Amino acid sequence: MKRVILCLPMMLALAACDQANMVSQPKSKTWDSNPFFPKGQTMRLPPPGTVPRKSPDQPVPQPAAATPELLARGRERYDVFCTPCHGGAGRGDGLIVQRGYPRPPAFDEARLRAAPARHLYDVISNGKGTMLPYAAQVPPADRWAIVAYIRALQLSQGATLASLPAEDQDAVAAAARRTTPGDTR
Repeated sequence: MKRVILCLPMMLALAACDQANMVSQPKSKTWDSNPFFPKGQTMRLPPPGTVPRKSPDQPVPQPAAATPELLARGRERYDVFCTPCHGGAGRGDGLIVQRGYPRPPAFDEARLRAAPARHLYDVISNGKGTMLPYAAQVPPADRWAIVAYIRALQLSQGATLASLPAEDQDAVAAAARRTTPGDTR
């Protein structure tokens, strides 16, 4: 009998709750309008630069084209993160290498010229060999910018005079004439 008397107040308290939990509270669903948020929208875009928690390794798409802005950003980021080991021209002769660090491969090697851009992006992200991963330091968009700049380095190192536009060929020829010793022109 004592047990029944002790349990009775607990049973009455539980019966009075009437499912007072998150199910019955007021809330807005995804497509509902809500005057609390700007433009009255409940669903909002995440802040720029955020990474979804469910899939932080979700691949970032490669830019469609290498614009001058993308290449300029790639060069800036390359100078900061890549030059110490790879050197300014990507030949693997950076200052750290000159002081004894293992030499990285030159970007103009046939193997790296043939490698897909995604491979270069993944190496920047995850590292390879003695190269450490840079995913924490370099945002995905900047990694693609660096890849675009590396491709530009590869093109510049394999360029021939005949592959340049006519006005650039003339400018190179004029510069060569100016620097030729004994030339009086």
